[in-house]
Amino acid sequence: MKIMRAAELISLLQVSPQDRQRVLATNPEITKLTANTKEVTPGSCFVAIHGNMFDGHDHLAEVFAAGAEFAVVERPVAQEFRDKVIKVPNTHKALAQLAVRFYHNPSRDLRMIGVTGTNGKTTVSRLTAKIMEDAGYSMGVIGTIGNEVGGENKPALNTTPDALQMQKLFAEMRDDGQAGCAMEVSSIALAQGRSWGVDFDTVIFTNLTEDHLDYHGTMEAYFEAKAQLFTQVGNGYGAFPKTAVINSDDEAGLKLIEMSTQTATNVLSYGIDGNADIRATNVQVSGHGTKFDIEFFGQVYHVSMRLIGKFNVYNVLAAFGAAYGQGLTPEQIIHSLENAVGVPGRFQVVPNEKGIITIIDYAHTPDGLENVLETIHEFANGKVYCVVGCGGDRDTNKRHIMGNIAVKMASNPVFTSDNPRTEDPQAILDQVTSQLTPDQYVEIPDRREAIKYAIGHAQENDVVLIAGKGHEDYQIIGRTKHHFSDYEEAEKLL
Repeated sequence: MKIMRAAELISLLQVSPQDRQRVLATNPEITKLTANTKEVTPGSCFVAIHGNMFDGHDHLAEVFAAGAEFAVVERPVAQEFRDKVIKVPNTHKALAQLAVRFYHNPSRDLRMIGVTGTNGKTTVSRLTAKIMEDAGYSMGVIGTIGNEVGGENKPALNTTPDALQMQKLFAEMRDDGQAGCAMEVSSIALAQGRSWGVDFDTVIFTNLTEDHLDYHGTMEAYFEAKAQLFTQVGNGYGAFPKTAVINSDDEAGLKLIEMSTQTATNVLSYGIDGNADIRATNVQVSGHGTKFDIEFFGQVYHVSMRLIGKFNVYNVLAAFGAAYGQGLTPEQIIHSLENAVGVPGRFQVVPNEKGIITIIDYAHTPDGLENVLETIHEFANGKVYCVVGCGGDRDTNKRHIMGNIAVKMASNPVFTSDNPRTEDPQAILDQVTSQLTPDQYVEIPDRREAIKYAIGHAQENDVVLIAGKGHEDYQIIGRTKHHFSDYEEAEKLL
């Protein structure tokens, strides 16, 4: 059991002298740190978080009855609790500070690699972890398809965990003897301060296209959230080099490069179209892999990899920059890349003997869908079926854009449900097809039937792209998760 004296635990917090003195007077042993009222046990420090659906401040009686030593709050509480609370300006920030202290700042002992951007985070983080592993560095991974610690995969509720869970994972990695962690850092996590207290060494920017505007409101606010990862690298020089790896073919990336060159962080740009520190040339895509050259510091390195598509070339360049920033040689990196296989749900091919090229991909943004379809066009010899929809209770602005892209780039678009959540699936589809005419597409709201239709109509050498859900093994209808896997459905039909 982890035990820490209260005075040491709160040492990073901004509190009044009176509150600090009150804690010092008794200085109880703290055996647990939590923001979940149901997890409180005797000896706990409880942090009251005000969320969209639940406010911990309203449950202090329950918390103290369960044995909490004290609670950290950000607003006034009832008189009966005043001697057992510590008031801070922001409990979200306090939770991050307490978590860092409670777990003895584990990210400082790890090679911390953070990846942000609209598309590519999962592939880049996992590629980077693989390269580091192949070079002898045991790596943990945090991200959309699971959190890996010591070879064990733990389900992920969010792309980026909350501050407390994140520090706990880092501590497990450190205690397990792992050398580092490659993690996805979402814009929402950055905006909510979930990554506060993480000592990043290498930060990567992939791209910025429309997504999450239901949360951020504007593209400017979305960019500003992403940019926080680069300001959080800081100006200190610790045990590991500080490096920013940024896509210079992206307009937002150019802004980040300008921002990052004004800090103490080393900057490596990467790209295909323009000048970059790490540049890919002579890109050749086939249905079996991709070949290209990397120009880097006056040298040319040839790469022949199993990953397919120009978008994966960008992912590889990002991982190359991250691994080089961590001290690996180009030769080490390329050897690892050439043996890399895809990430589940990211341009994942479903093997079959019917000759139908069937691909599962997580593309759920306009840019992501366009990139995948562009890649397919580079090797497709037959018709292209595209099964796609849009999630409910999420950004509505992109729905008609997704529909237009599917009709423009697929010979046979099939529109269906994604995760409708609490929205009417038909209402979502009406927005997807709002700028189209009925003769341009097929609409089948039931996702299983839509996949069945596409695969049933496809012939040898045709391509079936099933987009939007990727690795997910569920479909959210209303507020209920139902087991559903695009890969499993396709595999059964093939």
